[in-house]
Amino acid sequence: MDQSTRTEADTVLEDNPPDARGARRWLAEQSRPVRLLMLAATGSGLLAGWITIAQAGLIAAIVHALVVQGTDRNALMVWFVLWLLTIPLRSLLMALREHASLHAALGVRRRLRQRLSRHIMDLGPIGVRQLGQGRVSSVLLDQVNALEGYYARFLPQLPLSLLVPLSVLVVVFLLDWLAALLLLFAAPLIPLFMALVGMGAATVHRRQFQALERLSSYFLDRLQGLETLRHLGRGGATVVALQDNADKYRRRTMSVLRVAFLSSAVLEFFSSVAIAMTAIYIGLGLLGYLTLGPAEQLTLFSGLFILLLAPEVFSPLRDLATHYHDRAAALGAATGIRELLDASSPARPRSGQKTVSTIAPFLELDGVTVSYDQGGAAVLRELSFEVPAASTTLLTGPSGSGKTSLLMVLLGLLDPHEGQVRINGIAVPELAPGALEARVGWLGQNPRLLPGTIRENILLGRPDAPRAALESAAREAGVLRFTDRLPDGLDTRVGERGSGISGGEAQRVALARALLRDPPLLVLDEPTASLDPESRGIVLDVLQRMHGQRTQVIATHQPAQFPWADRRVELAAAEVGTQHHG
Repeated sequence: MDQSTRTEADTVLEDNPPDARGARRWLAEQSRPVRLLMLAATGSGLLAGWITIAQAGLIAAIVHALVVQGTDRNALMVWFVLWLLTIPLRSLLMALREHASLHAALGVRRRLRQRLSRHIMDLGPIGVRQLGQGRVSSVLLDQVNALEGYYARFLPQLPLSLLVPLSVLVVVFLLDWLAALLLLFAAPLIPLFMALVGMGAATVHRRQFQALERLSSYFLDRLQGLETLRHLGRGGATVVALQDNADKYRRRTMSVLRVAFLSSAVLEFFSSVAIAMTAIYIGLGLLGYLTLGPAEQLTLFSGLFILLLAPEVFSPLRDLATHYHDRAAALGAATGIRELLDASSPARPRSGQKTVSTIAPFLELDGVTVSYDQGGAAVLRELSFEVPAASTTLLTGPSGSGKTSLLMVLLGLLDPHEGQVRINGIAVPELAPGALEARVGWLGQNPRLLPGTIRENILLGRPDAPRAALESAAREAGVLRFTDRLPDGLDTRVGERGSGISGGEAQRVALARALLRDPPLLVLDEPTASLDPESRGIVLDVLQRMHGQRTQVIATHQPAQFPWADRRVELAAAEVGTQHHG
């Protein structure tokens, strides 16, 4: 992330402030499914506050009875027992409050993460690529996690910051109305100045999350291109750039902490001043130096009771201030989460009822025009051709001519801006949800294997496949040729992105995964690129054997490897020429 990029992003943020009211409304909507847990947390906290008042009253009464009235300690044993009982009871209520609030926050995060995951699946690989994988992962992990403090701590504390102080002030007013007024006038200053200090906190947190998104994208991009950077001798420069970006993020983090500490300092200052004023008033009243209002009626009981309760007026506000940065973080995170949820998929959801037959289909493209941005340059323009059933069609052309984009259209992951794609005469939007995906097999040039066993990676194509079908697909794709030499066979574990086996072997595993689905339509993108001769021969042999049994559409830069193909469509600068072979 260079300086110009950061400055430009900051300018955009300043010129286009987020809808804070909309973010607050959105955050409130997410808490509706866990409203009962939130009420339970608030109720437990309120009862704990009332027990604190009772504890202060018992302490004041015991001290007054011992010091002023000279009551025998044995006569006060019942009061001691009552006071001791309030301690575990208050602890139990606080534990219930924590339990309820944490489960509420967990419920919100779980539902939101499920909703985001479903939306990301709807966006598909093209939509995720347009948003940026680093940004999507940051929202799904960091920004959703940032909501925990808001729902677990700030939101339950918000009503308590009003209800508990009011309860304390009512008790203090019954004892001494002047002391109650002193506390009442000081209490509103705290949230006022806290709001002034925290007014820009949401903006600070929002910029912090955006910086984390950019840093995540930058790091992921460099990590994926690590081998290329090493070959070009740019490893050292990349390390320096990463350190520079990490340092910028550290400085942003410190700015967030400065806001949090400033808010807490303001609260501590005003609460200390208010408690000191109350203590001075009580002390002067008990000594007889102050005869204003009810000061002459002060006793050790009422004075000590009020003095013990004074901090409890500000304690809920102090807790609210401690968690105020959780609110700012949630507002900042809500902006990124809402933007991701509002992102539209490049493919419209299908709501038809028609299905694709299990026999090899024929395809028709009629005037298909594709562009990734509304009003942007077309990647493919007015493309029309047919793919006969059970035929093999090659898509050729220079890089950037739109071969992969056309494959995404055939897979239903990208909608054409103009024109129509029909399968067996049925337009793709008329198909039932999942009907196309269930009948299509996909094989790209960079197979995606997940950490686990080779067997588990093949079963991703069809999790409920019987053992015989899996072994047949593995045999046909040439997977058994190398797994039979391994100690654990198909149960051999592979790492991230298939580490532990070669690229050619990973491609064979991906081919077996596609074959396990037994798809009538097979779509392939450079299936033999960068393969060793053995793996290339195996893949080509499998594809040739399936010729005439499945409809195959293959994007390739090496059409000479497929002499048995039926037809060839060459793409060049959005112009289409069709050549028939054999």
